[in-house]
Amino acid sequence: MKKISQIIDGPLTAFTGSEITKTIVENVIKEKYGEAELRNVDCYHNVRTFNSWLKLGFRVRKNEHAIRSITYVEDKDLDSNTIRKYRKPVFLFYVKQVEPLGPRKLI
Repeated sequence: MKKISQIIDGPLTAFTGSEITKTIVENVIKEKYGEAELRNVDCYHNVRTFNSWLKLGFRVRKNEHAIRSITYVEDKDLDSNTIRKYRKPVFLFYVKQVEPLGPRKLI
């Protein structure tokens, strides 16, 4: 089982450096956890999608809500020419919104 500290030093997220996404994430974290928490925000390591957290052995805590953002996706032809570019919603979770996957309880 990985620890949160291992995630911070682990693989990077798909974050591309978007200032819009960074601002959205920071505003939500500031509102939920306070301004002091902003120094811990690292969009390259501790803000991830639901599936990204699952692959690393974590699950989103019950009653947590995603941080909504957007990304731009490009469709390209065989010659790598951009055919179209469109917005796609992205749902992110901060490290304090997840917990390690534990053993499943049998009902």
